[in-house]
Amino acid sequence: MSAASHRSPLHERHVALGAKFAPFSGWEMPLEYTGVLKEHASVREAAGVFDVSHLGKARVLGPGAADFVNACLTNDLGRIAPGQAQYTLCCDESGGVVDDLIAYLYGPDDVFLIPNAANTAEVVRRLHAAAPPGITVTDLHHDFAILAVQGPRSAAVLDTLGLPTDHDYMSFTAATLSGAPLVVCRTGYTGEHGYELVVPWDAATTVWDAIIAADVRPCGLGARDTLRTEMGYPLHGQELSLDISPVQARSGWAVGWSKPAFWGRDALLAEKTAGPRRQLRGLELTGRGIPRGHMPILAGDRTVGETTSGTFSPTKKIGIALALIDTAPALADGDLVEIDIRGRRVEARLVKPPFVQPSVR
Repeated sequence: MSAASHRSPLHERHVALGAKFAPFSGWEMPLEYTGVLKEHASVREAAGVFDVSHLGKARVLGPGAADFVNACLTNDLGRIAPGQAQYTLCCDESGGVVDDLIAYLYGPDDVFLIPNAANTAEVVRRLHAAAPPGITVTDLHHDFAILAVQGPRSAAVLDTLGLPTDHDYMSFTAATLSGAPLVVCRTGYTGEHGYELVVPWDAATTVWDAIIAADVRPCGLGARDTLRTEMGYPLHGQELSLDISPVQARSGWAVGWSKPAFWGRDALLAEKTAGPRRQLRGLELTGRGIPRGHMPILAGDRTVGETTSGTFSPTKKIGIALALIDTAPALADGDLVEIDIRGRRVEARLVKPPFVQPSVR
């Protein structure tokens, strides 16, 4: 592990639990504790807790901060009220995706952002460069930790800790735990009912210990990836990137098409009108094999696309993949193609994600 890697405030807790570590966007984070399959099953069947403190945090403050953010990012903050959160995208002028992130609307003058770890500095840089006088954009990456409690038992777990659980999906509320202030968000990246707790950096161990004491299995980022892939959720750098637009990634639902301004608007409107040359699709293997990213997809002797993510689905017990597939000639859901898995062609069926029915609400 690089000596320059950042570490979560919970690093020593993870070491004590026997975690295996891996690099994530410049951070040394737990990949697994007792195994990806067990951790995945805990989230689908009971509850698990993830340390996702590597995710970025930033705040936009000042008169008209929400309007400013709304004129930059794709989704329409006018659709939500203070106390609600929204998935959105930061695009460049070509329509490429700089990052996908969650915006927490505190009020017209206060927006809290959670970008991906690798892209936080760039998102902050772009917003700061565009901000008018009176609006500040502050990188708070190391000011807060984020703990995600996910699974059908997640509400019961937080209830036992005296934390609020009855707020709506994609909303948030302030609370305290053992004297530590935190924000309880009804968000997550697993497809299950769950919560993400935004906690001051120095209070992370107090909150983590309380959750673990409530008989919640610690889960690493390996299980987080299999869970999100089963849901068809995009991961920046794989399903979204500067070369993969929201139109291609079927993320147009996170674009406020009727807004007068946002970064990349003209390019995205043009692509939407013309139709993308490729689109994100799901694949379920009918043969044996585990697909990974960047594997060719063939229809007969013709290469029609490439996988962006692939894994073994612990829930369905088959290989699954997300892939960018050419839109012409059109292939329909149910059609059979083949994935070139290290020189071996394995049959797969085109499907519409999610691969597993979500229980997020």
